[in-house]
Amino acid sequence: MKRHVLIGWVAAAALLAAGCSHSGSSSPATASSAPAAGRSTAVVAKSAAPEHFTPPPMDAIPDTPFGKEVRRGRAIFVHTQQNAGNWVGNGLDCANCHLDAGRLANAAPLWAAWGMYPAYRKKNGHVNTFAERLQGCFRYSMNGTPPPATSPVIVALEAYSYWLAKGAPTGVELAGRGYPKKGFKPPQPPDYARGKKVFLSHCALCHGSDGQGQEVAGRYVFPPLWGPDSFNWGAGMHKLDNAAAFIKANMPIGRGGMLSDQQAWDVALFMDAHERPQDPRYTGNLAQTRKKFHDSPMSLYGTRVNGHLLGSDPSH
Repeated sequence: MKRHVLIGWVAAAALLAAGCSHSGSSSPATASSAPAAGRSTAVVAKSAAPEHFTPPPMDAIPDTPFGKEVRRGRAIFVHTQQNAGNWVGNGLDCANCHLDAGRLANAAPLWAAWGMYPAYRKKNGHVNTFAERLQGCFRYSMNGTPPPATSPVIVALEAYSYWLAKGAPTGVELAGRGYPKKGFKPPQPPDYARGKKVFLSHCALCHGSDGQGQEVAGRYVFPPLWGPDSFNWGAGMHKLDNAAAFIKANMPIGRGGMLSDQQAWDVALFMDAHERPQDPRYTGNLAQTRKKFHDSPMSLYGTRVNGHLLGSDPSH
């Protein structure tokens, strides 16, 4: 892999290896994790991974004013362009990253996020309410303007999230939250050229050979992965570990898990090595912005890939 493709990957590999060795130490496949003689089966069963939470079905929403708000929240979530377009600055809908209308485990489901807020977020250095977390999605993933916390858009999205989490415990890290990253690392450092091959073989059919998505009647049926109509440099998906984990679990759509770990990391690097809209926290200086907000080997922002300094294109 060329040195300019991913600055700091050696450090990233060490970081990933450290995380993997921790998770590997408790793997049920290792000899040390086998039950000791005389250990009760109840103890073994207790350590088993919990089942994913199942959100209530949509047809269970009551025919009440609250139920009407839940349905409105779902409509905003699935068809964001049509129902909250004034707050969106690109071509994406919320459901492009939170699959199955925010219901799918391992695709950042809403039911797993609702009960974890308020929470401190390193990204902005303070405790966030759930409303503020939703606002962040509009600012970064949607490259738009955050609606006010008490706006009808945010209130409806909160109502929908609350409904999906009905019956789930609060303050508990539910299985299936976010993207499955624990112990997930590539056998080799990710590579741009290999990633391009994976993209053309498995992704281009839906997202286009240029990564700009596909539109029907002026609406994206498959979202752009980079360029002016995609998520910006402040979105979580621009980080390699997030993108690789999402891809591994969910892509190609409906066939999640078919790519190898290496393929998922390679194509994540290929995707994130393209220009996209500027981080709204941009200070006016690329190096300063990287140091302040992107000081991680998982971020390509402010690094050179194939001779291009990512984040420097003013057209985005």
